[in-house]
Parts: sequence; structure tokens; C-alpha cells
Amino acid sequence: MNPPATTAPLPLSVPHSHTEDAMALFTGVLLISVGVAFFTSAGLLTGGTAGLAFLLHYATGVGFGKIFFVLNLPFYWLALRKLGRAFTLKTFAAVLLLSVLTELQSRFLQFAQIQPLYAAIAGGLITGTGFLVLFRHRCSLGGVGILALYLQDRYGWRAGKVQMAVDCCIVLLALWTVEPLRVAWSIAGAVALNLVLTMNHRPGRYMAV
Repeated sequence: MNPPATTAPLPLSVPHSHTEDAMALFTGVLLISVGVAFFTSAGLLTGGTAGLAFLLHYATGVGFGKIFFVLNLPFYWLALRKLGRAFTLKTFAAVLLLSVLTELQSRFLQFAQIQPLYAAIAGGLITGTGFLVLFRHRCSLGGVGILALYLQDRYGWRAGKVQMAVDCCIVLLALWTVEPLRVAWSIAGAVALNLVLTMNHRPGRYMAV
């Protein structure tokens, strides 16, 4: 007679240490800054708050990092109320670090030539991987990222799908100022970015906090 089947206990989630969070924050932001370099070198856009920052950067000539930092300020209220102080502090640090890195990026990384479609796909995948690192350490880059994580925690909506929908809408707004082909490449980049999140950042799949 076979013994009754037993259910294996679920593994306990192990919190990240402060050192692990700091290393992940730097790694994620550095990857995202490289993705931003791909986009800017090809004159492309992306979605979310970064997409709005790109539009204002191209329209005014003001540095992307400065605009991005200012645009994110209103979203910290939502993060503090709904996602906690630790999340808000890490997100503020990530936004500040990305603003600094993108301002200094041209000193460390330059592209003599880059094909726009390649920049869109490669930049989207690199940026999506950076976001994935941040999300798994309860951190974001503000703006739509905060909203997407809140909706995933509250209603179970996948952060990647929420961000993809918003990103595509923001990139489409660029049709007013950017030629359609470049907008199409930018949408390809936004889809690549968010496919990384949709496939790899699902509720219940990742146990550590």
C-alpha cells in the first residue's frame, strides 16, 4: 500500500540584506543607464516617466537626468503611502543615481554609429533587465513603475503588462514631434523592455523580499 502523498512545504522567503539591496540598486540603475544611452544615441524614446523626460529633453535641450528627477517628485507621495518607507527611499536613491549617471554617461560611453532598430531592441532588453533587478529588490524608478508595482500588489495585475500599456500610449504621443518610423522603433523597444518584465516578474514566482 502506497503511503499518503504529502505536500512539500513552501520555501521560506529570505529577506535581502542592505548590502544586497545596495548592490542590486547600483546594478539595475547602471544597466538602465546603458539602455538610455542606446535610446538617446539613436534618437529614440521609451515609455513611462522616462518617455516624458525624453520628449522634454529633445524639445528643450535640457539634460535628461535633470528632467527625469523633477518629473518623479510627485510620485513619491504614492510610494510612501502605499508601498512603504523603505521602498520610497530606495526608489528615490535609484532615481537620483540614474539622473547622475545619465548626465555623466557621455564621458564613459559613446556610440560612433548605431542602427535604430538594434538600439531599440538591445536598449529595451538591457533596460528591462535593469528594471527586473530593481523590482525584485522592492525598488523602482518612480513614475509608472510605482503605479505598476502598486497595482500588482493590490489587484494582482502584472507589472509588465501595466507598464507596457502605459509605455505604448506615451510613445504614441511622440507622433506630434517625432517621425513615425522612429516612433515605431521606439515602440519595439518598449515592447522588448516590458516582455522581460512580463515573463520574469510574476506574483508568487520570486520568493525573496
